[in-house]
Amino acid sequence: MKSISSTLFLLLSSSVLFSQPLQTVKDSTLKDTTYWVQKKIVGLDITQIAFLNWNAGGNSSISGLFKGDFSRKYTKENVLWNNEMSIRYGINKQDDRELRKTDDAFSILSNYGYKTDINSNWYSSARFNFNTQFTNGYAYPNIDTPISKFFAPAYVFLGIGSEYNRKDWNANFYFSPLTLKTTFVLNQRLADLGSYGVTKAIYDEEGNLLKRGRKSRTELGMLFNNYWKTEIYKNMTLENRLSLYSDYLNNFGNIDVDWQLQVDMIVNEYVKANIGIHMIYDDDIKAKEEVNGEQITVGPKLQLKQALGIGVVYVF
Repeated sequence: MKSISSTLFLLLSSSVLFSQPLQTVKDSTLKDTTYWVQKKIVGLDITQIAFLNWNAGGNSSISGLFKGDFSRKYTKENVLWNNEMSIRYGINKQDDRELRKTDDAFSILSNYGYKTDINSNWYSSARFNFNTQFTNGYAYPNIDTPISKFFAPAYVFLGIGSEYNRKDWNANFYFSPLTLKTTFVLNQRLADLGSYGVTKAIYDEEGNLLKRGRKSRTELGMLFNNYWKTEIYKNMTLENRLSLYSDYLNNFGNIDVDWQLQVDMIVNEYVKANIGIHMIYDDDIKAKEEVNGEQITVGPKLQLKQALGIGVVYVF
Protein backbone atom coordinates (compact mmCIF):
# COMPACT_ATOMS: atom_id res chain seq x y z
CA MET A 1 0.00 0.00 0.00
CA LYS A 2 2.89 2.38 0.67
CA SER A 3 4.15 2.01 -2.91
CA ILE A 4 0.64 2.59 -4.28
CA SER A 5 0.16 5.67 -2.09
CA SER A 6 3.52 7.06 -3.15
CA THR A 7 2.66 6.53 -6.81
CA LEU A 8 -0.73 8.24 -6.49
CA PHE A 9 1.00 11.18 -4.75
CA LEU A 10 3.48 11.48 -7.63
CA LEU A 11 0.68 11.34 -10.18
CA LEU A 12 -1.26 14.03 -8.31
CA SER A 13 1.83 16.20 -8.13
CA SER A 14 2.39 15.79 -11.87
CA SER A 15 -1.25 16.65 -12.60
CA VAL A 16 -0.97 19.79 -10.52
CA LEU A 17 2.19 20.70 -12.40
CA PHE A 18 0.41 20.52 -15.77
CA SER A 19 -2.59 22.48 -14.49
CA GLN A 20 -0.59 25.45 -13.22
CA PRO A 21 -0.31 28.55 -15.42
CA LEU A 22 3.08 29.60 -16.66
CA GLN A 23 4.76 32.20 -14.48
CA THR A 24 6.98 35.04 -15.63
CA VAL A 25 9.88 36.10 -13.42
CA LYS A 26 12.13 39.12 -13.62
CA ASP A 27 15.91 39.18 -13.63
CA SER A 28 18.17 41.71 -11.91
CA THR A 29 17.88 44.18 -14.82
CA LEU A 30 14.08 44.25 -14.38
CA LYS A 31 13.52 42.90 -17.89
CA ASP A 32 10.70 40.38 -18.25
CA THR A 33 12.16 36.92 -18.69
CA THR A 34 10.28 33.64 -18.88
CA TYR A 35 12.13 30.44 -18.07
CA TRP A 36 9.21 28.20 -19.05
CA VAL A 37 8.61 26.90 -22.56
CA GLN A 38 5.37 25.07 -23.23
CA LYS A 39 3.93 23.12 -26.15
CA LYS A 40 0.46 21.61 -26.50
CA ILE A 41 -0.41 19.47 -29.52
CA VAL A 42 -3.69 17.65 -30.17
CA GLY A 43 -4.52 15.71 -33.30
CA LEU A 44 -7.02 13.34 -34.89
CA ASP A 45 -6.20 10.76 -37.57
CA ILE A 46 -9.12 9.22 -39.49
CA THR A 47 -8.98 6.37 -42.02
CA GLN A 48 -12.06 5.23 -43.93
CA ILE A 49 -12.65 2.74 -46.74
CA ALA A 50 -15.97 1.64 -48.26
CA PHE A 51 -16.94 -1.06 -50.79
CA LEU A 52 -20.06 -1.46 -52.91
CA ASN A 53 -20.33 -4.42 -55.30
CA TRP A 54 -16.55 -4.60 -55.26
CA ASN A 55 -15.57 -7.67 -57.27
CA ALA A 56 -12.27 -8.21 -55.43
CA GLY A 57 -14.02 -8.20 -52.07
CA GLY A 58 -13.18 -6.40 -48.86
CA ASN A 59 -14.67 -5.03 -45.65
CA SER A 60 -15.76 -1.43 -45.22
CA SER A 61 -14.10 0.11 -42.20
CA ILE A 62 -13.44 3.35 -40.37
CA SER A 63 -10.68 4.09 -37.87
CA GLY A 64 -9.92 7.03 -35.64
CA LEU A 65 -6.94 7.91 -33.46
CA PHE A 66 -6.87 10.78 -30.98
CA LYS A 67 -3.45 12.09 -29.96
CA GLY A 68 -2.36 14.60 -27.36
CA ASP A 69 1.16 15.71 -26.43
CA PHE A 70 1.77 18.32 -23.76
CA SER A 71 5.13 19.54 -22.49
CA ARG A 72 6.54 22.19 -20.17
CA LYS A 73 10.25 22.82 -19.87
CA TYR A 74 11.97 25.05 -17.33
CA THR A 75 15.52 26.20 -18.13
CA LYS A 76 17.49 28.62 -15.98
CA GLU A 77 21.27 28.73 -15.66
CA ASN A 78 22.25 25.35 -14.16
CA VAL A 79 18.73 23.90 -13.89
CA LEU A 80 16.73 21.93 -16.46
CA TRP A 81 13.27 20.60 -15.61
CA ASN A 82 11.37 18.82 -18.39
CA ASN A 83 7.79 17.56 -18.06
CA GLU A 84 5.79 15.66 -20.68
CA MET A 85 2.36 14.07 -20.86
CA SER A 86 1.20 11.91 -23.78
CA ILE A 87 -2.25 10.49 -24.60
CA ARG A 88 -3.22 8.02 -27.34
CA TYR A 89 -6.57 6.37 -28.00
CA GLY A 90 -7.66 4.69 -31.23
CA ILE A 91 -10.65 2.59 -32.36
CA ASN A 92 -11.62 0.66 -35.49
CA LYS A 93 -15.04 -0.48 -36.81
CA GLN A 94 -15.49 -2.95 -39.63
CA ASP A 95 -18.58 -4.52 -41.19
CA ASP A 96 -20.03 -7.39 -39.14
CA ARG A 97 -17.45 -6.95 -36.40
CA GLU A 98 -17.53 -5.31 -32.98
CA LEU A 99 -15.81 -2.02 -32.26
CA ARG A 100 -12.15 -2.72 -31.48
CA LYS A 101 -9.43 -0.73 -29.78
CA THR A 102 -6.30 -0.08 -31.84
CA ASP A 103 -4.28 2.12 -29.48
CA ASP A 104 -4.49 3.06 -25.81
CA ALA A 105 -1.73 4.78 -23.85
CA PHE A 106 -1.27 7.37 -21.13
CA SER A 107 2.18 8.42 -19.93
CA ILE A 108 3.80 11.09 -17.77
CA LEU A 109 7.50 11.94 -17.69
CA SER A 110 9.24 14.37 -15.34
CA ASN A 111 13.00 14.88 -15.41
CA TYR A 112 14.91 17.29 -13.17
CA GLY A 113 18.57 18.03 -13.90
CA TYR A 114 21.28 20.16 -12.31
CA LYS A 115 24.77 20.87 -13.63
CA THR A 116 27.71 22.36 -11.71
CA ASP A 117 29.26 24.01 -14.77
CA ILE A 118 26.98 26.35 -16.72
CA ASN A 119 28.91 25.56 -19.94
CA SER A 120 28.62 21.80 -19.55
CA ASN A 121 26.04 19.54 -21.24
CA TRP A 122 26.11 17.00 -18.38
CA TYR A 123 23.41 17.06 -15.70
CA SER A 124 22.88 15.12 -12.50
CA SER A 125 19.27 14.02 -12.92
CA ALA A 126 16.28 12.53 -11.16
CA ARG A 127 13.58 11.01 -13.34
CA PHE A 128 9.98 9.87 -12.84
CA ASN A 129 8.04 7.99 -15.53
CA PHE A 130 4.51 6.56 -15.40
CA ASN A 131 2.68 4.47 -18.04
CA THR A 132 -0.75 2.85 -18.18
CA GLN A 133 -3.89 2.64 -20.35
CA PHE A 134 -7.48 3.90 -20.16
CA THR A 135 -9.79 1.00 -21.04
CA ASN A 136 -9.95 -2.79 -21.14
CA GLY A 137 -7.80 -4.69 -23.63
CA TYR A 138 -8.84 -7.99 -25.22
CA ALA A 139 -7.28 -10.85 -27.13
CA TYR A 140 -9.69 -10.51 -30.06
CA PRO A 141 -12.03 -12.11 -31.01
CA ASN A 142 -12.55 -12.95 -27.31
CA ILE A 143 -14.27 -9.89 -25.83
CA ASP A 144 -15.63 -11.58 -22.70
CA THR A 145 -12.46 -11.65 -20.65
CA PRO A 146 -10.12 -8.64 -20.64
CA ILE A 147 -6.39 -9.28 -20.60
CA SER A 148 -5.60 -5.75 -19.40
CA LYS A 149 -7.35 -2.86 -17.65
CA PHE A 150 -6.71 0.62 -16.30
CA PHE A 151 -3.78 0.27 -13.86
CA ALA A 152 -3.46 -3.37 -14.87
CA PRO A 153 -0.77 -3.01 -15.83
CA ALA A 154 0.75 0.31 -14.83
CA TYR A 155 4.49 0.97 -14.69
CA VAL A 156 6.37 3.46 -12.55
CA PHE A 157 10.08 4.22 -12.97
CA LEU A 158 11.84 6.37 -10.36
CA GLY A 159 15.59 6.81 -10.46
CA ILE A 160 18.68 8.99 -10.32
CA GLY A 161 21.51 9.23 -12.81
CA SER A 162 23.28 11.40 -15.37
CA GLU A 163 21.94 13.08 -18.49
CA TYR A 164 23.78 14.44 -21.51
CA ASN A 165 21.60 17.10 -23.08
CA ARG A 166 22.31 18.85 -26.40
CA LYS A 167 19.74 21.45 -27.34
CA ASP A 168 21.45 22.12 -30.66
CA TRP A 169 21.16 18.41 -31.54
CA ASN A 170 17.64 18.18 -30.13
CA ALA A 171 18.84 15.06 -28.32
CA ASN A 172 19.54 13.71 -24.86
CA PHE A 173 21.04 10.56 -23.36
CA TYR A 174 20.12 9.46 -19.84
CA PHE A 175 21.75 6.69 -17.80
CA SER A 176 20.64 5.65 -14.33
CA PRO A 177 22.55 2.96 -12.39
CA LEU A 178 19.81 3.03 -9.76
CA THR A 179 16.19 2.92 -10.96
CA LEU A 180 13.22 1.52 -9.09
CA LYS A 181 10.63 -0.10 -11.37
CA THR A 182 7.21 -0.93 -9.94
CA THR A 183 4.62 -2.90 -11.90
CA PHE A 184 1.01 -2.58 -10.73
CA VAL A 185 -1.76 -5.04 -11.60
CA LEU A 186 -4.68 -3.72 -9.55
CA ASN A 187 -7.21 -6.17 -10.98
CA GLN A 188 -7.30 -9.18 -8.67
CA ARG A 189 -8.21 -11.72 -11.38
CA LEU A 190 -5.21 -10.70 -13.49
CA ALA A 191 -3.01 -10.60 -10.38
CA ASP A 192 -4.08 -14.15 -9.47
CA LEU A 193 -3.03 -15.26 -12.96
CA GLY A 194 0.42 -13.73 -12.41
CA SER A 195 -0.03 -11.35 -15.36
CA TYR A 196 2.78 -8.94 -16.23
CA GLY A 197 5.26 -10.55 -13.87
CA VAL A 198 3.52 -10.23 -10.49
CA THR A 199 3.45 -13.22 -8.12
CA LYS A 200 0.44 -15.36 -9.03
CA ALA A 201 -2.06 -16.95 -6.65
CA ILE A 202 -1.38 -20.27 -4.89
CA TYR A 203 -3.90 -23.13 -5.04
CA ASP A 204 -3.97 -26.54 -3.42
CA GLU A 205 -4.21 -29.80 -5.36
CA GLU A 206 -8.00 -29.56 -5.41
CA GLY A 207 -7.96 -26.06 -6.85
CA ASN A 208 -8.86 -24.24 -3.65
CA LEU A 209 -7.35 -20.78 -3.29
CA LEU A 210 -4.67 -20.62 -0.59
CA LYS A 211 -3.14 -17.21 -1.26
CA ARG A 212 -4.13 -14.35 -3.52
CA GLY A 213 -1.80 -13.08 -6.21
CA ARG A 214 0.18 -9.93 -5.46
CA LYS A 215 -0.96 -6.71 -7.12
CA SER A 216 2.49 -5.18 -7.49
CA ARG A 217 6.08 -6.11 -8.18
CA THR A 218 9.16 -4.01 -7.45
CA GLU A 219 12.48 -4.28 -9.25
CA LEU A 220 15.79 -2.45 -8.88
CA GLY A 221 17.99 -2.07 -11.91
CA MET A 222 19.71 0.16 -14.45
CA LEU A 223 17.96 2.29 -17.07
CA PHE A 224 19.12 3.88 -20.31
CA ASN A 225 16.98 6.38 -22.24
CA ASN A 226 17.67 8.14 -25.51
CA TYR A 227 15.63 10.81 -27.32
CA TRP A 228 16.61 12.27 -30.67
CA LYS A 229 14.70 14.33 -33.23
CA THR A 230 16.01 15.68 -36.50
CA GLU A 231 14.83 16.99 -39.87
CA ILE A 232 15.78 14.38 -42.46
CA TYR A 233 14.24 16.28 -45.37
CA LYS A 234 12.28 19.49 -45.84
CA ASN A 235 9.04 19.25 -43.81
CA MET A 236 9.97 15.70 -42.75
CA THR A 237 11.28 14.89 -39.25
CA LEU A 238 12.48 11.69 -37.63
CA GLU A 239 11.85 11.10 -33.91
CA ASN A 240 13.55 8.32 -31.95
CA ARG A 241 12.76 7.16 -28.39
CA LEU A 242 14.61 4.22 -26.85
CA SER A 243 14.40 2.76 -23.34
CA LEU A 244 16.50 -0.16 -22.04
CA TYR A 245 16.08 -1.60 -18.54
CA SER A 246 17.73 -4.53 -16.74
CA ASP A 247 16.89 -5.75 -13.23
CA TYR A 248 19.81 -6.42 -10.87
CA LEU A 249 17.98 -9.01 -8.76
CA ASN A 250 16.15 -11.11 -11.35
CA ASN A 251 17.96 -12.32 -14.48
CA PHE A 252 20.43 -9.45 -14.67
CA GLY A 253 21.46 -8.91 -18.28
CA ASN A 254 17.98 -9.75 -19.54
CA ILE A 255 17.03 -6.38 -21.06
CA ASP A 256 13.54 -4.95 -21.39
CA VAL A 257 13.33 -2.95 -24.63
CA ASP A 258 10.88 -0.18 -25.53
CA TRP A 259 11.71 1.50 -28.87
CA GLN A 260 9.60 3.98 -30.81
CA LEU A 261 10.57 5.38 -34.21
CA GLN A 262 8.33 7.87 -36.01
CA VAL A 263 8.52 9.99 -39.16
CA ASP A 264 6.30 13.09 -39.35
CA MET A 265 5.53 14.74 -42.69
CA ILE A 266 4.02 18.23 -42.70
CA VAL A 267 1.46 18.88 -45.43
CA ASN A 268 0.47 22.34 -44.18
CA GLU A 269 -0.11 24.17 -40.90
CA TYR A 270 -2.90 21.84 -39.78
CA VAL A 271 -2.48 18.63 -41.78
CA LYS A 272 0.26 16.14 -40.99
CA ALA A 273 1.02 12.56 -42.02
CA ASN A 274 3.05 10.13 -39.96
CA ILE A 275 4.38 6.61 -40.01
CA GLY A 276 5.70 4.91 -36.90
CA ILE A 277 7.00 1.66 -35.46
CA HIS A 278 6.79 0.66 -31.79
CA MET A 279 8.68 -2.42 -30.54
CA ILE A 280 8.53 -3.87 -27.02
CA TYR A 281 10.26 -6.86 -25.47
CA ASP A 282 9.62 -7.64 -21.81
CA ASP A 283 10.42 -11.06 -20.37
CA ASP A 284 7.64 -10.62 -17.78
CA ILE A 285 4.92 -10.23 -20.42
CA LYS A 286 3.82 -13.62 -21.70
CA ALA A 287 2.23 -13.78 -25.13
CA LYS A 288 -1.12 -15.43 -25.80
CA GLU A 289 -1.99 -17.59 -28.80
CA GLU A 290 -5.22 -19.16 -29.97
CA VAL A 291 -5.08 -22.96 -30.20
CA ASN A 292 -8.18 -24.94 -31.14
CA GLY A 293 -10.35 -21.94 -30.34
CA GLU A 294 -8.81 -21.37 -26.90
CA GLN A 295 -6.38 -18.72 -25.69
CA ILE A 296 -3.23 -20.21 -24.15
CA THR A 297 -0.26 -18.46 -22.57
CA VAL A 298 3.15 -18.99 -24.16
CA GLY A 299 6.58 -17.43 -23.56
CA PRO A 300 7.57 -13.79 -24.06
CA LYS A 301 7.71 -12.55 -27.64
CA LEU A 302 8.71 -9.41 -29.46
CA GLN A 303 5.74 -7.04 -29.63
CA LEU A 304 5.53 -4.96 -32.79
CA LYS A 305 3.09 -2.22 -33.77
CA GLN A 306 3.19 -0.27 -37.04
CA ALA A 307 0.96 2.72 -37.75
CA LEU A 308 0.40 4.99 -40.74
CA GLY A 309 -1.91 7.96 -40.43
CA ILE A 310 -2.88 11.33 -41.81
CA GLY A 311 -4.96 13.83 -39.95
CA VAL A 312 -5.40 17.28 -38.50
CA VAL A 313 -3.07 18.68 -35.85
CA TYR A 314 -3.51 21.80 -33.73
CA VAL A 315 -0.59 23.34 -31.84
CA PHE A 316 -1.28 25.89 -29.11
